[in-house]
Amino acid sequence: MNFYVRDLFCNLGYKYRLDKPRQAIIVVFVMKRATGSFPKRGRPRSFDAERALDRALQVFWRQGYEGSSMADLTKAMGINPPSLYATFGNKEALFEKVLDRYIEGPGGYVKQAMLAPTVAEFVKQLLSASADFFTDPSHPCGCLAINAGLAWNPQSKQVSKQLARRHVTREKLFEHRLRQALKEGDLPEDSDPRDLARYLSVVFQGLAVQASAGANRRDLQKVVDLVLSGWPPSSQKASRF
Repeated sequence: MNFYVRDLFCNLGYKYRLDKPRQAIIVVFVMKRATGSFPKRGRPRSFDAERALDRALQVFWRQGYEGSSMADLTKAMGINPPSLYATFGNKEALFEKVLDRYIEGPGGYVKQAMLAPTVAEFVKQLLSASADFFTDPSHPCGCLAINAGLAWNPQSKQVSKQLARRHVTREKLFEHRLRQALKEGDLPEDSDPRDLARYLSVVFQGLAVQASAGANRRDLQKVVDLVLSGWPPSSQKASRF
């Protein structure tokens, strides 16, 4: 044993006396370091992260942010809490990822409507598609982002601010589309794109809240028809009331 250990130290460039037990222990450590025998990493992820995210989306959509507990989320996602934290972060971070997925996935019809050739067609597509989407029985009613903000805990201020920023972003998209229409002569000259964007945003959110409260497709379409019958509302028309 001493001969083997002495040879090992010579190969590593060390010159120590090896007549003490403690030095033999040190040699064993050096051998592991030298041969690269390190503890193996944990096993690779054994679940589909995309599918788990979709399941979390359904929970948040149906129960809101505050109403969705970590137990609800992990059960629906089919994973344990350590896997959730390791893959998605905490509940707030998971919710942010869910919102991104929702906007690009189920909620993608909003961006699609903005590609309409005329502003009148844009408004029609946006509101009619919203009425369809918010009452579609194949998924939770209403809008995930709006449902999530209907009830709040004071400790969830960051999530509340995040939702508010997203609502502002959506309204800015509406405003951009309307300014483009004004520039192209597709809106009356006295139209205010900012006011119209706020108007559309209020109608959009109102449709979502009504759907969450139980309104059906026919109820929402009546509201949409009223909006379309008076589009575009101009400042001159408004001044008469």
